[in-house]
Amino acid sequence: AGPGQAGPGAPQPFPGRPRGGAPSLRPHHHHPPPPLLPAGMVRPPFGARLAPPTPSGSGGSGRDDASHLTPRGGAGAMSRRERGPEPGPGGAEVAAEDAEPESPDQCLSLLPWDRFSAWLHCVCVVGFDLELGQAVEVIYPPHSKLTDKEKTNICYLSFPDSNSGCLGDTQFCFRFRRSPGRKVSFCCFLDQLDRDLPVYLKKDSAYYYGYVYFRQVRDKSLKRGYFQKSLVLISKLPYVHLFRTMLKQIAPEYFEKSEAFLEAVCSDIDRWPAPVPGKVLQLPLMGLIMKLRIPTYRDKPGTTPIVQNMHQADAQISMALPTVHEVDLFRCFCPVFFHIQMLWELVLLGEPLVVMAPSPAESSETVLALVSCISPLKYCSDFRPYFTIHDSEFKEYTTRTQAPPSVILGVTNPFFAKTLQHWPHIIRIGDIKLPGEVPKQVKVKKLKNLKTLDSKPGVYTSYKPYLNKDEEIVKQLQKGVQQKRPTEAQSVILRRYFLELTESFIIPLERYVASLMPLQKCISPWKSPPQLRQFSQDDFMKTLEKAGPQLTSGLKGDWIGLYRHFLKSPNFDGWFRSRQKEMTQKLEALHLEALCNENLVFWSQKHTEVETVDLVLKLKNKLLQADREHLPVKTDTLKKLQTHINDIILALPDDLQDILLKTGTT
Repeated sequence: AGPGQAGPGAPQPFPGRPRGGAPSLRPHHHHPPPPLLPAGMVRPPFGARLAPPTPSGSGGSGRDDASHLTPRGGAGAMSRRERGPEPGPGGAEVAAEDAEPESPDQCLSLLPWDRFSAWLHCVCVVGFDLELGQAVEVIYPPHSKLTDKEKTNICYLSFPDSNSGCLGDTQFCFRFRRSPGRKVSFCCFLDQLDRDLPVYLKKDSAYYYGYVYFRQVRDKSLKRGYFQKSLVLISKLPYVHLFRTMLKQIAPEYFEKSEAFLEAVCSDIDRWPAPVPGKVLQLPLMGLIMKLRIPTYRDKPGTTPIVQNMHQADAQISMALPTVHEVDLFRCFCPVFFHIQMLWELVLLGEPLVVMAPSPAESSETVLALVSCISPLKYCSDFRPYFTIHDSEFKEYTTRTQAPPSVILGVTNPFFAKTLQHWPHIIRIGDIKLPGEVPKQVKVKKLKNLKTLDSKPGVYTSYKPYLNKDEEIVKQLQKGVQQKRPTEAQSVILRRYFLELTESFIIPLERYVASLMPLQKCISPWKSPPQLRQFSQDDFMKTLEKAGPQLTSGLKGDWIGLYRHFLKSPNFDGWFRSRQKEMTQKLEALHLEALCNENLVFWSQKHTEVETVDLVLKLKNKLLQADREHLPVKTDTLKKLQTHINDIILALPDDLQDILLKTGTT
């Protein structure tokens, strides 16, 4: 059997499992490990950039593929759309329906566990020990690395606070900081995939997500009288709906069948195709096939291509996921939906926000809904869907010696009502239930009225919104409640409302920042690429009179004040840096094209050998930079430049030719 495949006879352990690490789930069986690599395959050198796997017989080499040269980075989704669709591999427009499932042969360049690592860092089982309290009982795969600090955070974050009283099964998620100074053992090919994602779905290498399925049931055979255990998926990916669906399928069965079942689940995940954005992926999981599509930055914001639930020929049950990352927006905002526009402003401006909820399920869903309401902008500050007093950042985030940080916290412990009294904006959520009747108008409450976690649900703040209230969206949602409109339809309406509001706000900024780009005629092949012009707040404000949000939004209010506040926020800083990076790369690409259009051989004949050698080395560096930074350059341009380099070298004396042909670049 090859890696990740079961051979005849008894089930084999995971391929390539290193010795040591976390205790093995099968301590009484010692099987010889199968080979780490398929026969005849050579392990790539450490750090080598793996090209996307190419179907056999397609003639592609990965090297000539232009996909890694399309513009990447964090430009707002609106700017992408204004410029129209961008070419994918081979120059063709990337089709959302590219549903060819990946064959195992396509990923021979991936080592055992690379497929698993593309989706998850590890799977943990957290139980309750009478003497130790919460403890990590199992880490799978056993060689997965977690520091003591990370394990402690996982332990405390995987259980609801005792006051939550979560009997039965509860699902929620948390987010925690990775320990600094650790090597990232992640396939380079997967980093390439990250560049195809919308900016709000890109991985943040400083954080892990934990997706939890917690079970608490009465059990008289145990000393505490309760069975308490959590199955936790640790991942860098923010695909909350996918992992929630996975846990719903596997956790109940795991609690019945224990470790052998978990091993089989992980073995299935290690056969999954890579998480390629834009492709319809088929993910086998214990007899079920999940079909899903990860969005790409090319998708029009607000659209979700439908993944068809095709009939399976081999009788496997198929489940199509409508989304990988979205939460039920209306359900989350229902308790406070009279204040959705104000909450949008608070999130946009990166204001400190705390969500106080009765359980981790409500707190985590509400925090994720808040973060997503400014999509397609990325929320650039920290956010914690579930935060406890044991969290390693507890002191940092609750200190009164300085102003509250730009962060959104989801909490359930009553202690926080006292600890976070000084925070400027607090959302109190009751049990999230979809209303059977129209909710009554709720006023914004004063912070001094928030004494305990038992205070009435509502928004406690002294914040005065910049924009006038949009009564239409409230009426539309209220009408939906009266007509018993499905919550999915209500969420679509709410998501579209937030999208249009965000786009109206960001388009004037996109337009102004695009004007900072130097004209193409300023680009000379014999000079360094020109710099972007400086962002001027005053100049930007002047553009708003004729080209402001009033062009796309009917909302009145102090838009200028909102922009002034936003320009000081972490969200503006993150957005502008990514736009700056993208435009700088575009200038580098245009400079490369200008070089390619010159007769470089003729130039070299008129200059000294020293100057010619210097030119060759600079051109080689340009090629390396294009590859390293994934500049938006056509493949033909790179080939042309390589031809120029070869022609110049061949015109030089033999001894210099030998040196330059062997010389790499820095």
